[in-house]
Amino acid sequence: MSEKPETRRVNEVALEAPETSAAGDISWIEAGLDHPSNPQDYQRLVKAYGRLEEENRRRTVALATAAHELKTPLSIMTGYMELLLGDKLGALNERQRRVLTDMRENGVRLQQFIQDFLTYSALDTGNVRLRCEVADLNAVLQEVCSFWLQRFQDHHVALYVLPSEKLKPFSFDSFKLQHIISNLLDNALKFSSSGGTVWLSAEPYHWERRSGKPSRVANDRRKRAEWSTNAARVTVSDTGPGLAPEFHSEIFDDFCKGPSPNDHKSQGMGLGLAIARRLVLAHGGKIWV
Repeated sequence: MSEKPETRRVNEVALEAPETSAAGDISWIEAGLDHPSNPQDYQRLVKAYGRLEEENRRRTVALATAAHELKTPLSIMTGYMELLLGDKLGALNERQRRVLTDMRENGVRLQQFIQDFLTYSALDTGNVRLRCEVADLNAVLQEVCSFWLQRFQDHHVALYVLPSEKLKPFSFDSFKLQHIISNLLDNALKFSSSGGTVWLSAEPYHWERRSGKPSRVANDRRKRAEWSTNAARVTVSDTGPGLAPEFHSEIFDDFCKGPSPNDHKSQGMGLGLAIARRLVLAHGGKIWV
């Protein structure tokens, strides 16, 4: 393999490994609003807020139900397209293959859109539960890569997985982590030009949760980081155009769509990275650019 070119876009995720985690301080930030001076006004505000919350919840559930109804017929359509492209129902000419490839690409994109919306709805209504089991993170990365490999090849973008032998199995939700990584890979693919490269890697990581002024104790902890890893870090990096620093935080907000050099690639609702962030936080981790 040739020398790895400079990467410009990097998304990283840190997940806590519970069985080896080190204790850390927890800080709380509190914010509040003064109550209205009139108790009756306050009660009216509370009731109005409750009605709006319930209406929003019902709307979210209704939309999620409609999206769920689309999953089955879409899966059937995608399955037939795979059969056709695999020449299982007869040989195809080049024009037919090109049309079916475009149809499959849009079908996969629509499936991702529906899955993101369903996950967001579940997160928004508090219906997401983690099912954590001890698993091999390297194996999960390989599985996700095998699913995405064809899409990357269709766009002439190279995809490499860089596992780490130092990673030991630990407890996490494999399905949710696959969703997180898929959203990061989808984002990397959108911003990678033909001939580009994307890397997916994992490694042991020391997550320093304490904050405050530098001290000798803090420095000693950093020196011990190599043998006191308490997390695993997953990194998705690519050779795309990069993201301006002012977007590094808000890119993980709901419905935020970062600037794209190619308008036709700026698709979706801006939920992919927001969902990734929420799922990472549910694991007790953090995500950053």
